[in-house]
Amino acid sequence: MAEPSTVREPVCTPDWWADRDPSRPAVVVPGGETLTYGELAAKSRWLERDWISKGISPGDRVAVVMENRTDYVVVAIAALRCGVRLVAVNVHLTRAEAVHVICDSDARLIVASERFADLVAEAAGASPAVEAVQVVGDVRDGYEGLYDGVESDPAPATRPSADKAVRQGAFMFYSSGTTGKPKGILREMPDVSFEQGDPLTANFPLTWGFYQDSVWLNSAPLYHAYPLQTCTSVVRWGGTLVLTEKFDAEESLRIVEEFGVTHTSMVPTMFVRFLRLPEDVRRRYDVSSIRLAIHAGAACPVPVKRAMMEWWGPVLYEFYGGSENIGMVLITPDEWLAHPGSVGRPAPGTISVLGEDHAPVAPYERGTIWFDHAPDFSYHHSPEKTAGVFDADGRATLGDLGYLDEGGYLYLDGRRTDLIISGGVNIYPAEIESRLVEHPAVFDVAVIGVPDEEYGQRVEAFVQLDSGVAGDAELERELLEFCRKELASFKCPRSVTFEESLPRTPAGKLLKRVLMERVWT
Repeated sequence: MAEPSTVREPVCTPDWWADRDPSRPAVVVPGGETLTYGELAAKSRWLERDWISKGISPGDRVAVVMENRTDYVVVAIAALRCGVRLVAVNVHLTRAEAVHVICDSDARLIVASERFADLVAEAAGASPAVEAVQVVGDVRDGYEGLYDGVESDPAPATRPSADKAVRQGAFMFYSSGTTGKPKGILREMPDVSFEQGDPLTANFPLTWGFYQDSVWLNSAPLYHAYPLQTCTSVVRWGGTLVLTEKFDAEESLRIVEEFGVTHTSMVPTMFVRFLRLPEDVRRRYDVSSIRLAIHAGAACPVPVKRAMMEWWGPVLYEFYGGSENIGMVLITPDEWLAHPGSVGRPAPGTISVLGEDHAPVAPYERGTIWFDHAPDFSYHHSPEKTAGVFDADGRATLGDLGYLDEGGYLYLDGRRTDLIISGGVNIYPAEIESRLVEHPAVFDVAVIGVPDEEYGQRVEAFVQLDSGVAGDAELERELLEFCRKELASFKCPRSVTFEESLPRTPAGKLLKRVLMERVWT
């Protein structure tokens, strides 16, 4: 895999592939619909024209409320064509949170699947900005079908996308709400046309070795930044996107074999579920077609990643970044084997790890991770939060903790908001979680600080056990002793609470605030 390049070349569009082979599969839903390049080009061009006729202008917001389906990709390409900001609404939020996102974004148009018709009706009634609603599937009174008229009026938009006065559109994501109400992330609109493409899209083949014969499997929700950016890039470069609504470990292996998947994106939780499959199931499927599996979303325990590479080979690439797009850290398989546990080095740019005095710390010393010379962005309607992520020297932070080794490789160590202070001593939950997840009975784990009269906080572990394992006092003692063998006594949990499941987003982020609300209120 080549290092990301900053060179901008004209990129292909779905239209280019549609002109040459309209029947070529662009998006495939296993056991369901196949969207060809001809259909993708025609439908996205028609939507561009339709939205223009409704008065939607460059820079306006269009909210999309859908599960993973082919129509999501069509809507995303249409948004990029006509220069709007596509607000990707997390459909796994609570109803109140999702309505908040739509209202807060000032979306003028909502595009939804029939599954979320009631949610959309509530949001449309609550937001004065919403002027129209388009629905895929069963259309209720007052709304219109997404593709109404596309068959009888398939002409391209009256304002061509190639008009250099119209910038390519952009995606607007909302934070996952790990520390409160979701907040919109406004990144700068790319100063390029749709045909030119933004740097991430323009460099997609060079960065990930992805070409027209490649097949990308995506099981992550498209309302997240990396999946949506990736999936739209796949269909702009002539590959085939295999899209599932949710992740299933064995089904994913079957899909890899059936479709000859060459690329995929994952989160560490998915790796854990792969590895928990029975050995005969794992051996049943041929995964030799995979050339690259990129993962992010959460720190990956070293034993988990090592086991995956022993199985799949040296194809696991990892990056660290965020929806804010202030920078990226990347590590290749060979680099990781030499620096196990690292998430890599900046690609491109530089980072700093700063201490409490905001000065650089020594190698292996923990501090807050800052991206140097970060591009501007803002949190929508949240100037105070925006100001809090930048410093006077142009750095920006996501609030994560970590350290650098002597070679400049970065290691993550949790979030500052997760830090436990017990008796005046800083304790980093990520270190404890990495130890506990190595135990064969543990499927998932979260470590937080709980109130303690003497020390202020004490360490407690919340553990989701593997299928078929029962949590009892004996297992609790075993897990505590398991920690003491590797960790200093002050870091070890004082108790273990067994949970049926832990609160994680579909992207794998642990919602520790849900656990903290239980013990602190």
